[in-house]
Amino acid sequence: MAEKKEHKIIQSEAAKTASGKGVAAQQIAQSTVGLRIGAVVGWILALVAEFLAIKASFIPSPAEDEEAVLFMGMAPFTALIVFLVIDLICVIVGSLLWKKANHIHPASEKNALTFWLWNNLGVIMAAIAFIPFIILLLTNKNADQKTKTVGTIVAVVAMLIAGFSSYDYNPYSAEEQQEILNMEEATATVFWTEGGKVFHIYEDCQHLNKSEELHQTTTQEAEQAGKERLCKTCLKRHEKEAAETPAIEEQSALESSAEAPAEVEEQEVEETVEE
Repeated sequence: MAEKKEHKIIQSEAAKTASGKGVAAQQIAQSTVGLRIGAVVGWILALVAEFLAIKASFIPSPAEDEEAVLFMGMAPFTALIVFLVIDLICVIVGSLLWKKANHIHPASEKNALTFWLWNNLGVIMAAIAFIPFIILLLTNKNADQKTKTVGTIVAVVAMLIAGFSSYDYNPYSAEEQQEILNMEEATATVFWTEGGKVFHIYEDCQHLNKSEELHQTTTQEAEQAGKERLCKTCLKRHEKEAAETPAIEEQSALESSAEAPAEVEEQEVEETVEE
């Protein structure tokens, strides 16, 4: 085994300010409360629009010789279509805001059902925003055949558009995010030598034992210096450490839970002795 030499580190200005804080970490720091409130407001407006469309569908169609009945300044059939379109827009806007929030602050995939519901809440809202209208319209005895046919077709098409737009085709989990963060933190600053085409994330990597002078820079600076990829040994070590971390945390939790009863038992013995 090669004798390890003391390294002389040449650190770039960008590496000094990196401090292990990647772009993803800054994104997570951003609050998603505003996005989620915006999504909920959008969905509430969609339900209001659905209610108004239902109300418009229940206005009887007047006879040809009678004066036209208006609903909010529009003919009932026109109002029905307008509010369905508003319903669609509000659902999609709410769902897009919700999906954006999920990709900044995702849910854990440990519970598969909760993870699916959280990522596809927009699809559920799309169904809620149109299915009640369709059912009530088809069972409405006051609506004429034209209103039922056209209204149902428009509502079904709008629901499908909203559903496909709201579905998250690439759901993002908290576990995936943490893995990316760990890698970004590890590679925020890297080490490399003048020779070779690789950069390293560990200063004590065995391939650097013979090197006296190391450059410590950001990954981007390393790539600009001609370093094409991450050292495979460093990558394997990082993956191993990442895999061991959950096991270590679980072991610590088990040890803590095991120590708690022992402390209680010891306390009971001391109290008995004092008595």
